[in-house]
Amino acid sequence: MYYLLRKILFIFDPEKVHYFTMNMLSIVLKTSPFRYLFKRVFQVEDKSLETEVFGLKFKNPVGLAAGFDKNAKYINELSYCGFGFIEIGTITPKPQDGNIKVRLFRLKEDEGLINRMGFNNDGVEMAIHHLKKARKNGVLVGGNIGKNKVTPNENAVSDYLLCFERLFDYVDYFVVNVSSPNTPNLRDLQEKEPLKLLLTQIVNKNESFEKPKPILLKIAPDLSNSQLDDIIDLFTSTGIDGIISTNTTISRDNLKTSASRIKDIGAGGLSGKPVRARSTEVIRYLNEHSNGTIPIIGVGGIHSVNDAIEKIKAGASLIQMYTGFIYEGPALIKRINKALIDFRKNA
Repeated sequence: MYYLLRKILFIFDPEKVHYFTMNMLSIVLKTSPFRYLFKRVFQVEDKSLETEVFGLKFKNPVGLAAGFDKNAKYINELSYCGFGFIEIGTITPKPQDGNIKVRLFRLKEDEGLINRMGFNNDGVEMAIHHLKKARKNGVLVGGNIGKNKVTPNENAVSDYLLCFERLFDYVDYFVVNVSSPNTPNLRDLQEKEPLKLLLTQIVNKNESFEKPKPILLKIAPDLSNSQLDDIIDLFTSTGIDGIISTNTTISRDNLKTSASRIKDIGAGGLSGKPVRARSTEVIRYLNEHSNGTIPIIGVGGIHSVNDAIEKIKAGASLIQMYTGFIYEGPALIKRINKALIDFRKNA
C-alpha cells in the first residue's frame, strides 16, 4: 500500500510533498477511529523493547532523526507511527528561512536524499509553542540545537546556550549539532578545541539545573579516525552523555545516480542507503575504541530490519531513521521492533 502511495508522492517536489503529507496525516488523526487504526497497524507494545540509556527509559529503541519535524509541529502525529522517541530540530535561537529553494533532492536509484536545507526553522520560541501543545503519547522528545547562520563561530556558544536554556523544560534530552554540512563553517566547530569549549559550557549550564538533562553530540560520517579519537576523549573530558552517529555525508562515492545528475544537484548532505556502511563503521569504531563506554544512537541508511540489527551489533543502544522512513514508510518501524523482540530474546 505504502509503495503505491510513495510512487504518487515521489512525482512531486520533496519539500512541498513532505508538508502536504504531514498536514494530511494531521487531519486524518484528528478522528479517533484512525488513531486506533494507526495504533493497531504500526505500534508494537512489548516490555522487552523498553530501553534505558543515559538515565531515560525509551518504550522502544527506534526513533525519528532530527530534520523531519524541525519545529516540533507534528509530534502528536508521528507518535502514532510506532516510534519510541522523536528528535525535533535543528532549532536555532531566531527563525531563519534556510538556503535557497530547491534544496531537497531524491536519489531514487540509490534510495537516498541530498539536502542543503540550512537549519530552516521557525526559531526556539515557536518550537516551545508547539511543544507546550504536544501530546507525546509516551514518546520521548529530543531537542537538536544549532546556531543561526548569521552568528559567527566565535559567538556560537551563546546561540547553543540560549536554545538549551529555553528548551530545557520541554524536551527529554539535547543534541548538539555541529555536523551539518549546510551551514557555512559549522563543521569547523567539530575541531577538538572549539568543540571542547562549546560542550563544556553547555554541560556547566546543564549542571546548574536541579535535574540535568542528557546531552548528546551529533557527528559527521566524514571524520577521520584521529578525529574520532578526539571525540572519544571529549566524551570523557566534558561529561556529555552520548554520541549520535552519524549526520549526512558530503561524500558522493559509489552512487548509482549519474555523475551529471549529481553535478546538477550540487552541494548538500547525502543521507539514506549510501551512508549506511560508513555510519556503521563509525559506530563500531567509537564502541570498540571506547571499550563500550559511550552510549550511541545509530543513524544512517536504515532501510530494513537487517540495517537496524547491523547498527545495534556495531554498538548502538538506540537507532534513528529519516530517509528510510520516507522510502519505506511507518511499517518499517513495526518490522524492526518485532525483529528486536526476537533479537533480544536470542542475544
